Amino acid sequence: MKLLDKLPIDSKERRLALSLDQSKIPAHIAIIMDGNGRWAKQRGLPRFAGHRAGVQRVRDIVEACSDLGIQALTLYAFSAENWKRPRAEVDMLWRLLRFYLRNDLADLMRNDVRLQSIGRVEALPPRAYEELRSTERATSRNKGMRLNLAINYSARNEMVDAINTILDEARIDGNLSRLVVDEKMVSRRLQTAGSPEPDLLIRTSGEMRISNFLLWQIAYAELYVTDTLWPDFDTMQLLYAVQDFQKRERRFGGLSNSLPDPEPQIPALTEEVGDEELELSLR
Repeated sequence: MKLLDKLPIDSKERRLALSLDQSKIPAHIAIIMDGNGRWAKQRGLPRFAGHRAGVQRVRDIVEACSDLGIQALTLYAFSAENWKRPRAEVDMLWRLLRFYLRNDLADLMRNDVRLQSIGRVEALPPRAYEELRSTERATSRNKGMRLNLAINYSARNEMVDAINTILDEARIDGNLSRLVVDEKMVSRRLQTAGSPEPDLLIRTSGEMRISNFLLWQIAYAELYVTDTLWPDFDTMQLLYAVQDFQKRERRFGGLSNSLPDPEPQIPALTEEVGDEELELSLR
């Protein structure tokens, strides 16, 4: 684990990292980055300062996840609903995005991270859109962690787009009248296709909601909510989240491996067992 090489020998972070089970590192972590504005307000600073601190935290967490051996990291950067914010704040967010992409490209390349965007990014301002596409092209051959930036993203929009793509393909092939949609067809047309589904969904700032994020993909993700505001979510906080994840027993709808499977006391279904007797035995 490359992260160990960067942590001080006697640090709490290093001891926590050493305690992790390398066989249970989540393949995909998704993060709802929340709390920039509250972080700034607590310090008597403008909201811009909170967003700027949040961008710095993105840099740290991306590198830490890459060093941990995470295969994919998806960050909720800007939702389709965030356009409702004041125009000055939204414009500032696009400037910060361009700043991050320009200044962190060298780090992405050094860490072999491949950046991809998910969401309806064509709606971004032209300069932000071109900067984003340029960074995607520059990192497209990298073989390390996949970094998905969710920008102008809505999970509902993503599912609608996937269904419309399936319909369009069926029309072109002349198979629309015989079309039967299944889960695999939808999954292959989501923008996260090619990445494992998230094992762990982290939300900062203590809000107990999903906020229209990866609704399809997180069907069996473990949820971790922390009161820590995003600008304060450092490597130590990430390690705590992974440690908590490793304590969970993931059953995917099945039974716990630690509990015996009790034999149900149900009478044999013979003609002698009437409906009323069977109903009583099941109570």
